[in-house]
Amino acid sequence: MTEIRREVLTLPGAPVGPANPLPPLRPLDEVHELDEQTRKGLPLDMARQVGYRPLRSVLPERILDGYGRAREPVDLDALVIENERLRVTVLPGLGGRIASLFHKPSERELLYRNPVFQPANFALNGAWFSGGIEWNIGATGHTTLSCAPVHAARVPAPDGGEMLRLWEWERLRDLPFQVDLWLPEESDFLYVGVRIRNPHEKPAPVYWWSNIAVPEDRRVIAPADEAWHFGYERTLRTVPVPEHEGADRTYPLGSTFPADYFYEVPDARRRWIAALDDAGHGLVQTSTDLLRGRKLFVWGSGPGGRRWQEWLTEPGTGGYAEIQAGLARTQLEHVRLEAEGEFSWLEAYGPLAASAETVHSTHSAGAWAAVTGEVERRLQEALPRADVDAAYEVWRRECADTEPGERLAVGSGWGALELLRTGGKLAGTPFDESTLGEEQAPWRELLDSGAFPEPRRVGPPGPSLTAPAWRDMLETAPARPLSEYHLGVAQWHAGDRAQAVRSWERGLELAPSVWPLLRCLAVADAADHHPERAADRYAAAFDDLCEERRDDGEIWVAATAALGREAIAALLAVGRVQAARSVWDRLHPATRERGRFRLIEAQLRYAEGDMAGARAVYDAGFEVADLREGAEVISDLWAAIAPDEPLPARHDFRMRPPGRDICV
Repeated sequence: MTEIRREVLTLPGAPVGPANPLPPLRPLDEVHELDEQTRKGLPLDMARQVGYRPLRSVLPERILDGYGRAREPVDLDALVIENERLRVTVLPGLGGRIASLFHKPSERELLYRNPVFQPANFALNGAWFSGGIEWNIGATGHTTLSCAPVHAARVPAPDGGEMLRLWEWERLRDLPFQVDLWLPEESDFLYVGVRIRNPHEKPAPVYWWSNIAVPEDRRVIAPADEAWHFGYERTLRTVPVPEHEGADRTYPLGSTFPADYFYEVPDARRRWIAALDDAGHGLVQTSTDLLRGRKLFVWGSGPGGRRWQEWLTEPGTGGYAEIQAGLARTQLEHVRLEAEGEFSWLEAYGPLAASAETVHSTHSAGAWAAVTGEVERRLQEALPRADVDAAYEVWRRECADTEPGERLAVGSGWGALELLRTGGKLAGTPFDESTLGEEQAPWRELLDSGAFPEPRRVGPPGPSLTAPAWRDMLETAPARPLSEYHLGVAQWHAGDRAQAVRSWERGLELAPSVWPLLRCLAVADAADHHPERAADRYAAAFDDLCEERRDDGEIWVAATAALGREAIAALLAVGRVQAARSVWDRLHPATRERGRFRLIEAQLRYAEGDMAGARAVYDAGFEVADLREGAEVISDLWAAIAPDEPLPARHDFRMRPPGRDICV
């Protein structure tokens, strides 16, 4: 029978660290954007979904950028689901990620299992890590729940055994979701039932991609003859499958630069994708038809992709690629979910063995049709399509609404707060009041009393809520400094910048702590193309923070680092180098040693005309732990410092050909 038990997974790892206490007011620097001309050439349904309410901000979430690159053993809480044939390791404290899918009869790990836990700046809100199977919900990109806890509990499975339910409230779109995992007795396949609900009175945009890391020495096969290619030049075009521009792109190392291939699976075909090794063995994923999209992401064989592989994993441990399954054809789209509606489907993951000769045939006429036909036949033998459809019907009818039993992990209290506000209840996914914590406490007081409480002790403000209902409550609450601060954040998120500025200015008049409000006003000045005024306000905000901060507190160190980083950038942008140096000098010594701030030091020295000093920073070496996917700041600064020298390999994170313009 299936067993669910607790374990501890110990890995070399870097702690996620504290959240950035500054609200993320700036728009996303999203790499998945298209120019208008490309959009005009898309199929009508795709163009409509590409333009349907794309995310512009990660509010009300906060940015996770407090991690480093120094690793030591970390203990990760794990939940193990096991039957006679499969052992599945789930990390409820890290978004419910499946870290391992081990097939016992063949003694094969079916996924890419990362040997380290290394946060990197790939999630919408920063910290993310590679490996395993992740559940991406929210908006284009990796979920904000990548390094966050989710709720978990035992629930009766469709076959009478046990299944593991994961659930949480996704805050970017204010949507609850659940993921049910179970192993039927003697099954080689993990079943995953997924449900997303819209409890609101208006339609909501939905994004979902199940992201599966697999070793890159595989051939990736899906039932499609063409794919939508998206590279980091930000262009989307159709290309043939498997060969394009003289290379077989179904082998991850057949591409030079990182790229996405979104397979155009015909409507009548079964939905599946597989990654098979030289012997024809590997992993297959299939689903009911609602989960229509299939994708391959490759890092490629170029120096930038190889450097990213080392950065996210561990040198010498083998690279990985990603195969994915989503609600839309591409990850640039968001799908409309009607008011009080739901999306639900079933996925299955398991081993597949096919003829190696057929799987890797590439040159004969009709070879690709033979490859996909062979894999689909083997899948049908191992797990008939009708069985997946039938399992979905039983799960959705008999199990999806079942109330959880023993609680195995606790997520956030944000869902409980939302249900308190609405008085609603969601069958199968309870958000108990017991999960409400310190971050939710002032918002519950606003809900109960109509007033937002002022803090009992000095410190950076807590997280803001930005949904319309909370904004309305803030507008009618007594006009105290902290409520004006949060009201301004909510108004800014809604696009009402003028009102946001007025709220922040009102808050300044009485606020004992002015730096949070000055920082918000500085962001507004920069957005309105007043860089000098923005620099003034940043400098004043940093001065005030330095007067107020407590140097022995983690949150104060995080606030000083975050505000100092923004202030230096604003001051350098208007040529006020000496003022930027003054901010640098008042950062905590440990902060100045972090890789991101070593890069800032090089920028400072370059602005001061100290080319030798800037070059010395590069020569000494640094690692920018929160380097953003697609960012080219390291290579651009090097080109300015040493224009006649090639970029050192350790600093080469370029994801597109050098000198190629981004099309937006």
